[in-house]
Amino acid sequence: MTFLDISGLSVEYGSSSGPVYAVNDVDIQLDDGESLGVAGESACGKSTLGLSIIRMLSGGSVKGKIFFEGDSLLNICESDFDTKYRWKKISMIFQGAMNALDPVFTIREQFLEILKQHNFDGNSNQLILDAMNSVSLDENVLKKYPHELSGGMKQRVVIAMALLLKPKFVIADEPTTALDVLIQAQIINLLKILKKDGMSFLLITHDLAVLSEIADMIGIMYGGQIVEFGSSEEIYKNPKHPYTKALLESIPTLKGGPPKYIKGVPPSLLDTPTECRFLERCPLAFEKCKELPPKLKTKTGYVRCWLYEDK
Repeated sequence: MTFLDISGLSVEYGSSSGPVYAVNDVDIQLDDGESLGVAGESACGKSTLGLSIIRMLSGGSVKGKIFFEGDSLLNICESDFDTKYRWKKISMIFQGAMNALDPVFTIREQFLEILKQHNFDGNSNQLILDAMNSVSLDENVLKKYPHELSGGMKQRVVIAMALLLKPKFVIADEPTTALDVLIQAQIINLLKILKKDGMSFLLITHDLAVLSEIADMIGIMYGGQIVEFGSSEEIYKNPKHPYTKALLESIPTLKGGPPKYIKGVPPSLLDTPTECRFLERCPLAFEKCKELPPKLKTKTGYVRCWLYEDK
């Protein structure tokens, strides 16, 4: 049984000009213990994808299927999802640690609020200390307010909160954003340790170099769609979609020379093109690309590109 199985997932918002699809026809399969990385430019739908899994979208209409350990997450009533799944089996590390913490409460009080909301009746102090120890923070941090902590410490507190109820699956939305490289390395090392302990992740990031450190599977998002999905090895060694190749070529290297950049801008979701969404920026476009490409099978996933129609 697949640990996480998403098929045909779309997230629709209403607008004066008609429906807007922030996420459109996404398929993802992930086995137990594996980690998934999702990368792409800003506003391509990465965070919306994560929020749709944990059912914390505001106003969006979710269509498709999301199965977690065989259970259909979209068909579970809200009260059951809140008490049995959200934070207990599936949790989320939100983007921007400062915005995820309440400035008027101590760290301990914010941990206790989580346990209160989930009617925890065990040894709350030990559970909190275990979560803090897992991110290399000591008990003294619990007495402090968020403004008394560094950016890296706040980020680790947010991670500890996500791990508090020992979930099996964690959605990490840009967990290393705005952190210096040393703290980024600490966070990535922490995620590696948690992965070895059996936890699965969905890691959302702009940084493909970060994904190379931890992701087993990778989804490349563009214009609300995953344009290429496959194993980390396949994506890095044999990328197929022109957008994936362009992203990889934009990573600075030690070999010297300026990194390449992708000309143009992503399509507006308010006016989604009916052809390949990367058409206007693609150096390999040809006549067939004026039609929306299907999801064509690859060795470990799929790619949305007419270049591979007959391969």
